[in-house]
Formats: sequence, structure tokens, C-alpha cells
Amino acid sequence: MIARAGLGSRRELENWIEAGRVSVNGRIASLGDRAAEGDLIRVDGRRIDTGTKHQNLRVLRYHKPVGVVCTRRDPEGRTTVFERLPQPRSGRWIAVGRLDINTSGLLLFTDSGYLANRLMHPSSRVARVYAVRIYGSPTPAVLKALGEGVQLDDGLAHFDTITDAGGEGRNHWYHVSVAEGRNRVVRRLWESQNIEVSRLIRIGYGGLELPRRLRPSRWEFLAGDELKTLLAAAGMESAPPRADSVAPARRPPPGADPRSRRPGPRHQTKNRTR
Repeated sequence: MIARAGLGSRRELENWIEAGRVSVNGRIASLGDRAAEGDLIRVDGRRIDTGTKHQNLRVLRYHKPVGVVCTRRDPEGRTTVFERLPQPRSGRWIAVGRLDINTSGLLLFTDSGYLANRLMHPSSRVARVYAVRIYGSPTPAVLKALGEGVQLDDGLAHFDTITDAGGEGRNHWYHVSVAEGRNRVVRRLWESQNIEVSRLIRIGYGGLELPRRLRPSRWEFLAGDELKTLLAAAGMESAPPRADSVAPARRPPPGADPRSRRPGPRHQTKNRTR
């Protein structure tokens, strides 16, 4: 239950419990103990709001630029996505999935570990939508294979939907959707057919889109119907919108590239996942 508070990963929280840092109703917790709604949970003596009813959770939508990494600390000193975010009220932001350094687009963050886990767990089959620019023209047989399934190193994978998004010359855009978060699965599927991906942008996650107004390095809070859509995708009850949960798109820090690049001739994803 303390994972819902967004304090850390499940492995980190297990280490805290083993170290005796967590108590439930005044008693030191042990691995395997269960807490119920209304129980008093403390970490290092500090009361933790587990957000059981989801009424206090927050979600950020962020436009990740190319060249920024999805780790909290990078040994090479590269800019991380967490450096661009506002300070959470408590706990910390949890990234809902990752994008590799060469992939840009929609990245979600939440202060609810429970929501993050629901959105990322394979059983939830939450749709991720990407705009992909490839070099060349795939044959109908290739597109059929990508839709039906291709054997990768870590198992069978496929696109749930593949939509032609136009292009000029040898550069062509497709919008594809997958319902899993395997590492680099979109790139690897195209590469399995000897097709080069020259640009990859995530433009949708869990029924949410990357809006044109949200330029690279900017973020905004989700609220209202969009938050309800995301909770529904995660199989959770709706949370009432907060009056202070809406914020304008934030300006990037000094030195960030403010230019917005559009992912192909048709950025709108009218054909969404099934």
C-alpha cells in the first residue's frame, strides 16, 4: 500500500521494511504484512498518505525531447527528465514507462505508485501510440507480418494497429500502437523487417494524446475528463478533479530547445487503438 504514496520502487520499499523503517498502527512492519484502508502507516515516524481512494493523486503530462534520459541520476552527466519537473507535494514523481534517449514525445508521471503499476503492468494492456518515420516503403507482406506477430529475442511481438500517415520520397510516416512496454519494442519490430527507423515519437498513452501546444521540455497537470480517461485505462475508479490540478504548459529551463517538431504529415491520431 505504501507504494501508492510514490515514495520509491517496490524493491526500495521492501528494503525499508526489512530495515524496520515502516510501521503499521504503531507496530514495526514485516515483509508480507498487509495494511487495510484506514490503517496508520508511518515511514521513519512520518505519517504516509497512501491515497487509497485516489482522490489526491496527481499526474503530469510531459513532452520529452530527444537527448534527455529517463533516469533519476545519469553517471554521464546527461540531462534527465526529472530535472525538468516541478517538486511534488510529497514523495516523488514516478515515470510511467520510459523512452530511450533517441525517442521523444509523451511521458506521464504520477505520485501514485499504484497507478503507475497499473498503467505499466502487462495485464492492463494499456495502449501506447507512436508516430514512426521509416526509410523506405514496406510491402503489404511486411505490414501483415508486423500486425500478426514477429518473433523477437524476448518473444513474439506485434503492432495492434498500423496506420499510413503519409510522407515524401523515401521517408514515410506510420502511426502504430502496442499494448506492452517492452524495451525498444517499436524499433525492434521494424528492424526485424530490415527497415530503418529514422524518428520515433510517442503521441499517445492510455487514451491520452500529446497535444500540439505542449512543446518539448514542457509539462502540464492532468485533470477532469483526461484524468478520468487515464484512470479508466488503468482499471481504476475515477478521481474527482482538483481545483489546483490544472496548470499551463511550463516554459523549458534556460538553454532548452523551445522548437516544436510535428511527428509527420498527420499528427492527429484519428485511428486510435482498438
